[in-house]
Amino acid sequence: MTALLDTARQLGLLPEEYDAICNYLGRVPNFTELSIYAVMWSEHCSYKNSIRWLKTLPKESERMLAKAGEENAGLVDIGHGLGCAFKIESHNHPSAIEPYQGAATGVGGINRDIFTMGARPIAQLNSLRFGKLEEERTRWIIRGVVKGIGDYGNAFGVPTVGGEVFFDDSFTVNPLVNAMSVGIVEHGKTVSAIACGKGNPVFIVGSHTGKDGIHGATFASGDLTEDSAKDLPAVQVGDPFQEKLLLEASLEVIQTGAVIGMQDMGAAGIICSTSEMSAKGEAGMDIHLDRVPTRQANMKAWEILLSESQERMLIVAKRGEEHKVLEVFEKWDLNCVQIGEVTEGPNLRFFMNGTLEAEVPADSLVLGGGAPVYEREYREPDYLQKIAAYSPEDVRQPEDLLPVMGYLAGHPNLASKRWISQQYDSTIGTVNMNANAPTDAALVYVKESGQALALSVDCNSRYVFADPRKGTAIAVAEAARNIVCSGGTPLAITNCLNFGNPYNPEVYWQFVEAIQGMGEACRALDTPVTGGNVSFYNQSSFEGPVFPSPVIGMLGLVEELSRTMNLDFQQAGDLLYLLGPQSEDMGSSQYLYGYHGVKFSPCPEFNLETEIQIQKLVSALIRGQHLESAHDVSDGGLWNCLLESALVGSYGFDIQLPESFRSDAFLFGEAQSRVVVSVAPEQEDSFLKEAVRSGLPFLKLGQVTEGQILINGKSYGSIEDFRSLHEDSLENILS
Repeated sequence: MTALLDTARQLGLLPEEYDAICNYLGRVPNFTELSIYAVMWSEHCSYKNSIRWLKTLPKESERMLAKAGEENAGLVDIGHGLGCAFKIESHNHPSAIEPYQGAATGVGGINRDIFTMGARPIAQLNSLRFGKLEEERTRWIIRGVVKGIGDYGNAFGVPTVGGEVFFDDSFTVNPLVNAMSVGIVEHGKTVSAIACGKGNPVFIVGSHTGKDGIHGATFASGDLTEDSAKDLPAVQVGDPFQEKLLLEASLEVIQTGAVIGMQDMGAAGIICSTSEMSAKGEAGMDIHLDRVPTRQANMKAWEILLSESQERMLIVAKRGEEHKVLEVFEKWDLNCVQIGEVTEGPNLRFFMNGTLEAEVPADSLVLGGGAPVYEREYREPDYLQKIAAYSPEDVRQPEDLLPVMGYLAGHPNLASKRWISQQYDSTIGTVNMNANAPTDAALVYVKESGQALALSVDCNSRYVFADPRKGTAIAVAEAARNIVCSGGTPLAITNCLNFGNPYNPEVYWQFVEAIQGMGEACRALDTPVTGGNVSFYNQSSFEGPVFPSPVIGMLGLVEELSRTMNLDFQQAGDLLYLLGPQSEDMGSSQYLYGYHGVKFSPCPEFNLETEIQIQKLVSALIRGQHLESAHDVSDGGLWNCLLESALVGSYGFDIQLPESFRSDAFLFGEAQSRVVVSVAPEQEDSFLKEAVRSGLPFLKLGQVTEGQILINGKSYGSIEDFRSLHEDSLENILS
């Protein structure tokens, strides 16, 4: 008994969890059964420390076709008989240890979640966070992650259409790699992750099973330490060409009508797929592990069960129609082996060469069933006292704005990410609408309906660190603002919640506050949560927890393509207006944090009602064809917004800042709910009528120039003086 308890602890199980396992089984578990519970009750699979709060998020909408948690991904009605499946997930720990395969298999896994439902992936996005760029290890991680994402996505044949990259010292040991996939499916042609019907055959399809990724879910549910490199076998190895075959075969086999249920084998492999499908269908399974095609000889039962080898699916077919399934996978030259059958009763039974290796109730393993649910202690962090002590009067105003303009133009958080994006194929599939027309959100053409999806990923980790509730609400609002500025209507979100150790009360407070802020913003903006991913334990013994990063992936819809809106200036002489509050709020800005080194300052002020009204105004202006461009003011403030809009067409700008505000704060501060628009002179009257009617604040800044930059009448050179700083700085560091 003592030996088994020690083994349970080594596998990550708590003493009370070991006791619960004994109660479920009515006996002492064997090693294989302990391993099963260890992976299925890990945070990565069970959400045991987060589900209590996740359940408070809004999930209802008339467009919802599948609620959060019902299927592998969210499913939203986009009209014309079509649904959009989308989801974002993390692959943080594997990417810290083996960046290339860690990132590549993250891309593969999230795409499988989409096409397992019967949806064809048409677009990918990502959200990446890295540490100190001066360290060679950070540069090694970046190169590996970017190449892994690019190689897998490019070979798989789905364009990478957008994303974000953020740098901060807190991510030096533990980077964040979040991947999002988006797919399209016709109504009524989805398939569920379910097992039912006594005697129905169970197939494993796709790649061979190897020893890669064993206990990967457990590995992802612990802090990174000096010994984490020894967990390299817990990192999977991907094959995008195999995944492409699996995609086509999976979509084809669904059309045969022979499939009862299907689920990909991601975290925890065979045991996860069999338990979740069985629990959902209130059935059991008999599985013969010796029938599983393996890459290595003499694999043990528990190794086969827990392997996270990539590019594999579990299919439950209709008895008597096995030949339809076999024919499809034979056509695509993929493994398709019947390894078991559905049974009556609650138990999963796993056999190896006729010997019963494990027998466990399926429902006892899964979220919503027997998996434990905890509410951890939480309290406000001590660092909030430092934030409360901040005073803008202590921040010295620069005598000359030019050095700050150059600093921000070239800062890796604000500069062009061209070095990264050029490694991704963004044009394959001919659906990316942003190749020559940049917009705040990524626009993806839906060939079946003639509409466009508007997609964005957003989170400012500094804001969330300063105020998790407000910072997360801002992340939701900015994702929506990007979609609105592109001509779209926000519909729903998915999320990837990246935090430190949940047993740390200060970290758990960040998590709880973030969930509450997300819920408030999603309810206000009518963008329900379709699902997502929780990634705890993003910290190390060296650096402590990372900045809390609840990344928001948002889906929007552009119903009329003539109403899309670019972010770039269109011609000299157009008038520039700032919509939204006029403010000198510098809190948590890149200017304050980086240029002045003020690491503790408040999150920018934010009002949800103001945000809603600004988005309504921008939508009305776009629909009325009053605008030439629209670009939201976010990271880097007004200066970075103008710079990005000007650089595309080599235009400049001549603006006048309000005398009542500090020039540096107004230009570089990151006050929220603001949008810069350009207006053709002949449209100014109609624009002003709409703006005045809204009752919202707005300010005429100036006009677009042929290329000169003037602020308060002073020349700051040409836009070309900033081009190299903005476009080449990250490449110069990394290459």
